[in-house]
Amino acid sequence: MYEYRSSEEHQPVVWVRGHPVYAAYFIVLVFVASMVATAIMMALNATRLLGWLPFVGTEVLRGEVWRIVTYGLVNPPSLWFAIDMAMIALFGREVEKFFGRGKFMLLYGWIYLLPPLLFTLIGAWFPVRLAGEAGALAVFIAFATLYPNVAFFWGFLAKWVAAILVGIYSLMALANRDWIGGLSLWSTAGFAYAFVRYEQGRFTLPRLSLFRRAPKLRLLPGFKGAGDVEVEAAKRESMAETDAVLDKIARSGVSSLTAKERATLDAARNRLRKGELRRQ
Repeated sequence: MYEYRSSEEHQPVVWVRGHPVYAAYFIVLVFVASMVATAIMMALNATRLLGWLPFVGTEVLRGEVWRIVTYGLVNPPSLWFAIDMAMIALFGREVEKFFGRGKFMLLYGWIYLLPPLLFTLIGAWFPVRLAGEAGALAVFIAFATLYPNVAFFWGFLAKWVAAILVGIYSLMALANRDWIGGLSLWSTAGFAYAFVRYEQGRFTLPRLSLFRRAPKLRLLPGFKGAGDVEVEAAKRESMAETDAVLDKIARSGVSSLTAKERATLDAARNRLRKGELRRQ
């Protein structure tokens, strides 16, 4: 059951006339609809209604908690908005293909909610206002973490493009004394990087243990029972299958994997995260 659900998670949500439609496209669709609605309300001078949507820290603390969710729906038309939508659609699609629909939506959901939740905590001391879509750069950071050596314009690798963009936006925030923008940038970009590394098994979350476990019995060095031999054989076979899948990704890309191969990759990732998979 898990393998089937995992393989479906990596497939498009729907197909429209032979074209795949991913969850990342639906995120873009929601923002584009909000941009059209914002433009119409601005044209009709209905800005009072728009005033109920942005995040305002002091208002959230007074009970208007919906602003944590609705702040991203205020989007006046602009060229930068179009660029951000293209980034979410293009790079979000690739991240979704790799991790699956559920984990991608979890990633974007936290990227979207992290700034207002963070600024709610400090809203009593530093009133903060947020409006407009968020997360396009963080989605690109997630992509660059997954595929750091993908070449872009003039041969620049994705990892260097990501570093340059974060550096430029950080300097802009510093020059303009925009501490809120800088904190939002680093929190979302840092979370996107950490999320990908965690899913890749590069690090684990710290575990808090309130009670000491009873000491385990240790076998003499070199002693192996029949069950241990079977387990090691199974691990070696699993490692060989995983290596074959990784070699195929290196040759043809992750989109070339079959449903069974994606399930093998997901299972290996989960075992790696739990510390069960080790290269011999």
